[in-house]
Order: sequence, then C-alpha cells, then structure tokens
Amino acid sequence: MSKHILSIRGPSTYLDDRSFLVVGLRCSNALISERATDELIENLGLLASYGVNAVSVYWMGSRFGDVRGYRRDASLDPLYAARMARIVEAADEKAMVVLVGCLYWGNSRAKWPHWTQEDANRAVHNAVAWLRDHDYRHTFVDVDNEGMARREAGFDNRAMLLAGKEADPACLIATNYHGDPPPEADLAIHHSNVPPDRPYIETEGSPRDVPGEGGYWGPYSKPGEGTYNYHRVGVYTEAMIASQVALTREHLDHGRGYMLASTWLQAAPPLGPNHRPGGAGTAADPGIRWWLEFLRDTYGPYIPDTARTEAAR
Repeated sequence: MSKHILSIRGPSTYLDDRSFLVVGLRCSNALISERATDELIENLGLLASYGVNAVSVYWMGSRFGDVRGYRRDASLDPLYAARMARIVEAADEKAMVVLVGCLYWGNSRAKWPHWTQEDANRAVHNAVAWLRDHDYRHTFVDVDNEGMARREAGFDNRAMLLAGKEADPACLIATNYHGDPPPEADLAIHHSNVPPDRPYIETEGSPRDVPGEGGYWGPYSKPGEGTYNYHRVGVYTEAMIASQVALTREHLDHGRGYMLASTWLQAAPPLGPNHRPGGAGTAADPGIRWWLEFLRDTYGPYIPDTARTEAAR
C-alpha cells in the first residue's frame, strides 16, 4: 500500500494533495537484472538530492535491453514483477513517483510479434490490475512507448487505455503518440500534443543540436548494423548540453513535467544501464551529472513536503 498518492486536477499534478511537478529520469531498462534494479534503488536518495522526484520503468523493452516482463499470454512475468515491486516500493519510501510503461515495440526483441489487439489490451489490463492489487497510487502508466505498437502493429492505443481503466478506473493513464490524447487519458506525455485541460509531462527529454542526421536517438547514439547497443553512451557535445538545459528550463518554467532520457541510463550491458550520476558528459568522463547539477543548482534538491513538515516539528 502506497504512503503517497499522485493525483491530477486540471492541468496540474499533485502528490498527497500538494502541488507536484514531475522531474525525473527515464530508467527504462531498470528491470533487466538484479544489479540494475539494485543500483537504481541504491541511488534514489542521491538522485533526489539533485532534484529528481520520479523515474520511469518499462515492463517491455527497452531498445537493446529486451526486458520481457510480459509472458506470451500477456501475463506479467513474476521475476520482473518482483523487481518492479522493489523499485515502486523504494520510490514510495522517498515520496518519489514511478511511470510504469507497458508496451515497447520498435525494434525491441522483447515484443511478441504474434500479439493481437486483444493481447495488447490484456497486457495493459494486467499491468494496471497489478498496480491496483498492490495499491500503488504514486504511479502513472504509459500504455505504448512513443506509440510504437500503434504505428507498427496497428494497435489502438485508446482501446489499450480503456482496458487499463476497466482494471482500475482510478489509475492515471496516458497515451504517447503524435496528436491529441483520447478524452479518457488522464494526462499527455512525450509525443502527445500539450492539452489545455490536462497535465503534460515530457517523459523522454533529449537534446537538440545533435551532430549529423536523425537527432539524439539516430546515428549519433546508434552505430548501425552489426552492433546491438548504443555508442557514445553518456557523451554530449557542448551544444547538446546547452540544448538539454534550455529544454529542461522551457518545460519546468512553464509548469510542465520533464524526465531526462539518455543512453547513459538506457544502454544495455555491458555499457549500462547506469543509474548513478556519472560525470561531465565527455568521452573521458561520461554521464549525466552535469544535468543533475544544473537541476540542483537551479531548482534545488527534492525535499518532499512531508519531510519538511516533519523537520519543522
């Protein structure tokens, strides 16, 4: 049972009825191994000291990691469910929020190519029912990362969302594809248009001003045929760092949540995933500490209102 509850009123998010702006890290491969899960849990307090109050973790995916948290029949694999529970509960202890992702299609080998719309619906239903049965209320759900399954398998994201709502109408659920979110979506994330009446959270924030074609997730980070992992892991140019800082400011200063995505966080073994800050983002000192230090120096550490209240007693 959660100590903390995430809720929504109009275009704003709240934690325990206090205004709460999501500032997080995309840790999409955190279920890949006990080591990765342990490292994320061990670093939650350190990350909070920089200002981070949320993380995202996916049942399926992520690219190159191929976490297969769903079994063939769309039920949750108990091994990965145990790791997810550990992360969600550890985050709750620190009053941090968890974005729980369902499908990650793309070129991930974690997908089940034979799945139909009914399987996809069942997968989301099962994930939401799991959150409901554990009473994890400091969470929200992404049914389909970047709308990949919608685009590549033809799945209806609204139908998946409704399957989740059938499992638990109170669960906060988002869709993640270009265009307006369906009316039943509680919030909009990443590729979605920014709606005037619901919260928007950039859940996969990456820099612009990237050398070459294809942006951050193009050839700059993916070496191409013959290599099944990222390269330049945790490495940024000065222009990319300036762009990442500017984009973070743009979102947070306008009251929109922001979650940093990085190859540092997302790379598959042996290059990652890395759930510690790392360094200055250079080839000699890779990592995302530079972004975390900007976050802390600009907005301060994350100190939950509950902790402030207890300290004042």
